[in-house]
Amino acid sequence: MGDRSYFQNSPAVPLNVYIQGEGFPILCLHGHPGSGSSLSVFTHHLSKRFKTFAPDLRGYGKSRFNDNFDMSDHLNDLESLIDSFQMQKCLILGWSLGGILAMELALRRPERVTGLILVATAARPRGNHPPITWEDNLYTGIASVLNLIKPGWQWNIETFGKRSLFRYLIQQHTATTYNYIARDAVSAYLQTSATATRALYTAIKAGYNRLADLEQIQCPALVLAGSQDYHITPDSSIETARHLKNCQWQCYANTAHLFPWEIPDQVLSDIDSWLEGHPETVNRFS
Repeated sequence: MGDRSYFQNSPAVPLNVYIQGEGFPILCLHGHPGSGSSLSVFTHHLSKRFKTFAPDLRGYGKSRFNDNFDMSDHLNDLESLIDSFQMQKCLILGWSLGGILAMELALRRPERVTGLILVATAARPRGNHPPITWEDNLYTGIASVLNLIKPGWQWNIETFGKRSLFRYLIQQHTATTYNYIARDAVSAYLQTSATATRALYTAIKAGYNRLADLEQIQCPALVLAGSQDYHITPDSSIETARHLKNCQWQCYANTAHLFPWEIPDQVLSDIDSWLEGHPETVNRFS
């Protein structure tokens, strides 16, 4: 991304975007697979005080795009979106892939980005996911379907959920977590295009690593991680936090990659506290 050869420039495309609230703009960027609506755990809360913009990235959700594209195309799309809504400044919250794009935007347009909230992400992302078996896929499919029919059903959680791939995405198998999965995860997964998947994995295989460039980011940052994250390890998130000049970080015990759905009240409280301690991140005149 950015100035590196991982990505090439191409024209921006309009994105479907979910907008809530009034006030200082917060751009909320989802992960893979995901969609703007899968950030509702953040936007419903933050939109009480701010104006949240949660786009479906190119190839995700309702931003349909079936041609091959490069990861930097997401940045071009997001810059165009920021311009179209006349955001002179904005705070960016990014989850997983969204956090990578948030850092890239802060590197590309530092004058527009007042702060970063980075969730389960890293500038040099590393994972330690165990091999996936056919039983994993079978139980995940069954658990997902039953959870759509009856969200948070304890029998399904115990019988299939804890034996499925959900065990690597979450550690706390609660009804609350499974309700978020039913409402915001399954449809996002089904709407994620093959070209979006290809663009992401091409970048990862190219050895994406922006640690050396993070010193250029001057704005305050908050890095949040789950202690049992198999997709982007907490060590890689903490490594990112240590390379950011003005950064606070928190690692939550007994949680994984989807920890905002496991402990939403704690995560939102910590975000609120950080915002209170960094009022310049939500001030148009900073």
